[in-house]
Amino acid sequence: MRFLKLLFHSHGHEGDQSLLKTMTFAITHFTVAFTVAYVLTGDIILGSLIAMVEPAINTVAYFFHEKIWARRARRHQHAPNHTTATAA
Repeated sequence: MRFLKLLFHSHGHEGDQSLLKTMTFAITHFTVAFTVAYVLTGDIILGSLIAMVEPAINTVAYFFHEKIWARRARRHQHAPNHTTATAA
């Protein structure tokens, strides 16, 4: 249950957009991967297979990458401001 909460929990007023960003990233990545693979191989089947495997793995990695950065940003927002006083 904690894992699901980590994935879908809203953070702040606007909420965490990492799932939506992941989905739009996936669409973009699949399109680019298919185009490059098709241009390089000239084969629709091979281009499709390459476009499904690599971006699928990369998209999952990107989702967790976004979660890590969101957590880092929240930590820095809540961290006390450590300024050092200088002697005059």
